Formats: sequence, structure tokens, C-alpha cells
Amino acid sequence: MKSVLAVSTVLSVLSEVVDAYANPLSCSGTCTNAHDPSLVRRDDGTYFRFSTGGKVAVHTAPSIQGPWTYKGAALPNGSKINKAGNQDLWAPDVTKVGSTYYLYYSVSSFGSQDSAVGVATSTTMDVGSWTDLGSTGVESVAGSNFNAIDGNLQSANGKLYMNFGSFWSDLFQIEMTATPTKVAKAVTSATQIAFVPTSPQAQEAAFGYKYGSYYYLFFSVGSCCGYDSSRPAAGKEYKIQACRSSSVSGPFVDKSGKSCLQGGGTTVLESHDWVYGPGGQGVISDPSLGPVLYYHYVDTRIGYADGQKQFGVNKLDFSSGWPVV
Repeated sequence: MKSVLAVSTVLSVLSEVVDAYANPLSCSGTCTNAHDPSLVRRDDGTYFRFSTGGKVAVHTAPSIQGPWTYKGAALPNGSKINKAGNQDLWAPDVTKVGSTYYLYYSVSSFGSQDSAVGVATSTTMDVGSWTDLGSTGVESVAGSNFNAIDGNLQSANGKLYMNFGSFWSDLFQIEMTATPTKVAKAVTSATQIAFVPTSPQAQEAAFGYKYGSYYYLFFSVGSCCGYDSSRPAAGKEYKIQACRSSSVSGPFVDKSGKSCLQGGGTTVLESHDWVYGPGGQGVISDPSLGPVLYYHYVDTRIGYADGQKQFGVNKLDFSSGWPVV
């Protein structure tokens, strides 16, 4: 009996080791002020990190691990979009197309569906170089089938697409014009790419990334914010999941084969050790580290406030066909 118990205990420990998540790589400099990060490496090797708050806060570093230095606001005058929240911009997403960088941002207020995804352009990403162009045409109002925030630009087969959405029927995709400042067709024709049938539809922050022959759809699930005042039930805090497809527009399925339109999603990273509520993620192909997952999280040793969100980075292993931290 003791030997059986011992074997069971060993197997349990081994299982926990196998399923364990790696802690974030070390970060130096300003590693806070990192909510909803977007990470871009310029051709000269400088890393730029854009984040929610401060009219899109901009930090730079010589390495993905820092030291990170605050440079200022990307859009110091806010957005020209005439909606509430145009001075408090959310969820930046920066992508280079040709010789131009496109910064997508969300204009909304918490819990509202009166929302829009705006865009600004720059050829350098430096603070002071961004020109706000206003709305991309990805907009929503109360009663829309989606919430028009969390825009993410993705390229596939010579075309450009925007992934977007948060709660309210979850995640959608729309084709953009070749110069991706506007939608290529009415946003009401957007394709739904992920959906949880049961309320609340707590999916947001879609991020598309192609690796090998698959298009991977990363997204955040659960409650993102306000952990210092109201902690969600265990397991209901933010976590990062993914589905994949052979097409940029789906259909997407998780590792078990469950459709992402039926609540599917394979967990890539969730709370563990002192890491709590990881989300707001993106993926970058780093020249020295390979595929890297970046995100914000709460370090429970520091504090749970939104202003204390930390910048997290982990290498990703796709050898199994699925992203593993």
C-alpha cells in the first residue's frame, strides 16, 4: 500500500512539474506601466513598448528584457475621435507595413459599447512623430453585435485584417485596405472568429500570429482589472488561451479539437507562483529568443493595483504544434 501511495505521489509531483509554467524572464528599468503592451523591434535594434494609459505610454530598451526607459506619450493630444474616452486611450497595437508604423488604439469607457478603434502613423515610432488619423471605421454603439476595441492588425496572403472585440459576442475579424487606415468593407460584415456561448462572454485582446502552416489566435479570458479592490473567484482572473486554424479567418479550434466558436481555447499561460492574471498579450519573433509571448501581469509580491501591472516575457515552444510557455 505504501509503495502504491509513493508511486502515486511521485507521479503527481511529476505531473505538476510537466504542467508548470516558466516564470517571466528578468526585466530591468521601468517594468511597470505595462497594461496591454504592444512590442515592436525597430530595424536599428531598439525595442519599443506601447501600453494603455498616459495617452499611450511609450518605453524603449536596447533589449527585450530592458532596461526600459519611459519616453513620453505617443498621442499627447489624445484622439480626434468624438467619443467618450478619447483622452484615455486603450490597448495599443503597433505594426509596420512597408516603411510606415501603424498604431491602433481603442476609444471607449469601461463597460461601454460606444467604442472605436483609431489609428496613428509614424515612420520612426519616436515620441513626437505620430500623426493621429482618427477612426478606422471599426466602431460600435449600444446594441451592436460586438464591442469595437482591442484592434490587432494581421497580414495573410497579401491582405491585411484587423482582429478585434471584447465581451459582446467576443472576437471578430474584418479586412482592411492595403494602406490599413480604414476597413475595406462595412464593419457590420465582420467575421466572428471566437465566441463563448455562455454569459459573460469574457474574451478579448485577440492577437493573430502565424507559425509554420498554422494561424494561431491568442486571446485573454476572464476578469482583467481592479484586483486590488475586488478579486474575482479563483480561476476567473485573466489568463491567456489560444486556438489555431489553417486559414487566417478560421475556423479556429483548440488542442482538443473544440471549436473556438463554441467556447474552445487551450490555456497557454495562467496564474502561477507569484504571477497573477496574465493577459493583454502579443507575440513577437525575436532574433535571439525566437517566438516570445509578452503580456502584463500582477506580481503578488508587489501589489494588485492596475498601476502595478508588470511587463512579462516568456519564450514560446511550438514543437508540439501548440504554443507552450
